[in-house]
Amino acid sequence: MFKNLMSWIEYRLPFMDKMNLHVMQYPAPKNFNFWYFFGSLAILVLVNQILTGIWLTMNYVPSAEGAFASIEYIMRDVEYGWLLRYMHSTGASAFFVVVYLHMLRGMMYGSYQKPRELLWIFGMLIFLVLMAEAFMGYLLPWGQMSFWGAQVIIGIFGTIPFIGEDLTLWIRGDYVISGATLNRFFALHVIALPLVLVILVFLHIMALHEVGSNNPDGIEIKRDNDGSVEQTDADTKFTFHQYFTRGGKKVIVDAIPFHPYYTVKDLVGVAGFLLVFAWVIFFFPEGGGFFLEPPNFEAANPLKTPEHIAPVWYFTPFYAILRAIPHPFMGAVAMFAAILALALLPWLDRGKVRSVRYRSGLHKVNLVNFCISFVALGILGVLPATPTYTLLSQLFSFTYFGFFVLLFFYSKNEATKPLPVRVT
Repeated sequence: MFKNLMSWIEYRLPFMDKMNLHVMQYPAPKNFNFWYFFGSLAILVLVNQILTGIWLTMNYVPSAEGAFASIEYIMRDVEYGWLLRYMHSTGASAFFVVVYLHMLRGMMYGSYQKPRELLWIFGMLIFLVLMAEAFMGYLLPWGQMSFWGAQVIIGIFGTIPFIGEDLTLWIRGDYVISGATLNRFFALHVIALPLVLVILVFLHIMALHEVGSNNPDGIEIKRDNDGSVEQTDADTKFTFHQYFTRGGKKVIVDAIPFHPYYTVKDLVGVAGFLLVFAWVIFFFPEGGGFFLEPPNFEAANPLKTPEHIAPVWYFTPFYAILRAIPHPFMGAVAMFAAILALALLPWLDRGKVRSVRYRSGLHKVNLVNFCISFVALGILGVLPATPTYTLLSQLFSFTYFGFFVLLFFYSKNEATKPLPVRVT
């Protein structure tokens, strides 16, 4: 009876067929390495954020009068409320760690190049929505840093000529940061943005499976259809909707089924990640003041400004760029340009070789320069805006944007190493 029921459902909703197509029998290149853990880890953290967020909203009061007290109630009186809250706050930081490393892997191995431009764009849209989601969630504890951090970030939109004042009024829902702001941020954080995020993740995965996964060598996987080995044409869509054997003969020779090989491999990454994640939750939940800042353990007070206002650590690279430019509007333009430059990588990089393994020494140095600049800006964004730190922020902002400018000019005629015939 069960088999007949499943057959009846499968005929009308081919769930197992799609599972085979996109998970079980999905042909993944057989040379994935450590850097390919972070895609599955991002999905794991997303699920954690959604589930813990649902449970937290059951006891959260989205009002200026009750928000901070409800957080204290969750932490002190709700059974395992402290664990749910720490899983969610630590999960936010873990999400950005995983996403930043996932993006770095894409930059290292050229996963944004043709034919994966749309895949990269979907990824950047996920990043933008994730930043908006994190920012709005950051206001919800209604602590001192939540309140004043939101004041600073929303104030950035006020620097836009002509429409800035009306735009900030529309975002706040009031003339000042108030319960109206908290209410609309709560609605967007809990309902609208998670829905958009899940849809974008779905589209990201669909775009990935349409063109196939990149690999550390940055070359297309090869097929064996009629006894000869041919490389798939990168200029045409490669239909992955096929099994590994056809008529008793192997169809794709440089790939292996995602299940069980990469599901088992990803479980190793998940286990390692959960060990670190659990250690932070139980022994280091505040992250030394970076995950949960000390001023946020005080209720929001519009009459008392914290000594030093800074956003949470995952926004600080872009915040440092904002502060590096004295003119408020131009600083905001530079901050958004820093994100836009990442989104335009498929067109700024005109090279024919994807993987950093086979690119020139200049490209490797340039990529290291980008990583150093990004980390340095992240550190400077946390520190007070002294003249010395501002000068360093300007220097590293220059080297950050210099990565993209240099890439555009040298990539077209770059001296690269010969590519391997098959994946190594």
